[in-house]
Amino acid sequence: MVEQQPRVVIAGASGFVGRHLRQALVDDGYEVVTVGRTGDAVWGNTLRIRALVDGAAVVVNMAGKSVDCRYGRRNRAEILRSRVDTTLELAEAIRTAEHPPPLWLNASTATIYRHADDRPQDEATGELGEGFSVSVARAWEAAFFGADLPRTRRVALRMAIVFGDGSALVPLLRLAQAGLGGPQLDGPWFPTPGRLRAGTYHHDRHTHGRQRFSWVHVDDVVGVVRFVRDHEEVTGPVNVSSPEPSDNRTVMATIRESVGRRFGLPTWRWMLELGAFAIRTESELVLKSRWVVPTRLLEAGYAFRHPDLRGALAGIIAERREHRG
Repeated sequence: MVEQQPRVVIAGASGFVGRHLRQALVDDGYEVVTVGRTGDAVWGNTLRIRALVDGAAVVVNMAGKSVDCRYGRRNRAEILRSRVDTTLELAEAIRTAEHPPPLWLNASTATIYRHADDRPQDEATGELGEGFSVSVARAWEAAFFGADLPRTRRVALRMAIVFGDGSALVPLLRLAQAGLGGPQLDGPWFPTPGRLRAGTYHHDRHTHGRQRFSWVHVDDVVGVVRFVRDHEEVTGPVNVSSPEPSDNRTVMATIRESVGRRFGLPTWRWMLELGAFAIRTESELVLKSRWVVPTRLLEAGYAFRHPDLRGALAGIIAERREHRG
């Protein structure tokens, strides 16, 4: 008798992290099915989604619109909807399944913590922040943990900025190669009433390029998913971030070193705001100080494959050159 493959359901498998997870879990011997705008089930077809999660070994949700955009009204609504509504739909499918999955991992974000340049933020002592991005993260986790799912262990992956070939690292590499790989410097900028009401205005903290920068290698995101799968004691929010966070000035210097550029012009706040408007993104993504540490993972025994920034960047750049070659 042929033994049936255990099934994993991945929502948001077309994104950068989702693609890596899908391949890793296929390599682990799982049957991987997907939920998204296309795939084995599409959002809105809750009956089909329930059929997929019923009897699954693991559900992983990485769905959500990219935050690399301008936070206008329409994009704000879609950023929130694409996280909360998809999480609620999965929760309903799992709640009504005859054989609900024993484990559900849901993406979250390390941005949920406040701007921190005084001390690191972990799961036990970290302080949640304020503003639009934090309100989205709060609503996302509320949707995830709010449902009554007594037979399903839930873990929220509060991910820092993920590095890898094709990730958010790519535009930083391009800046360095163009000679613009200096620190991003905070400073005064005029607020508008609309941005103040929406919570999208970044207040100047005079960080001088020392705003903390928490990051994680995509290999460790995959490693954490496997680790959580195998350690039933891990539940609730988990920070997925290198145990050696850096700061903006050091990150940019390390990137310049990795691509062979000795110098990089700094970018002042006014330049960032004009540039962010031109390329349709937000300055908060580089100016907020994110100082996050993975206390729960370390205490549970997870060993990071890429804890060191310099080594992680060297490996990613070598991989990029191999692919391009």
